[in-house]
Amino acid sequence: MIADLGASTINLPTDLTLGQIAAIRTAVDVPLDIYVECPDNIGGFVRYHEIAEIVRVAAPVYLKFGVRGTVDPYPAGGHLATTLVALSRERVRRARLGLDYLERARDEARTFLTSRRGAAGLAVPAPVSIRI
Repeated sequence: MIADLGASTINLPTDLTLGQIAAIRTAVDVPLDIYVECPDNIGGFVRYHEIAEIVRVAAPVYLKFGVRGTVDPYPAGGHLATTLVALSRERVRRARLGLDYLERARDEARTFLTSRRGAAGLAVPAPVSIRI
């Protein structure tokens, strides 16, 4: 209904499971906004470990990076300029961490997909009988 009313993105609650996010994706075509890390006043969730799966089930998706454990900067004003600049820099740093997680996940997936059965060095250890 939200998309039918003209929403160009949908900002999801921060505590949804991957299954719930996937179910929403099947119902709408607009990009989803999902916090990977969110400020305490909206749940304080940290989901870096799920970032590749979030992208997989939710794409197209906008990943958002708040800073957990900080004060809410809104309503903003000149008196908070130093804090807002510091929080903005930290958000950029955390977005970089998110990109790094995605890069590692991509590399791991590529390694998994390109490894053939019986490739050198890959095996399930077999028990060895030792006589005493």
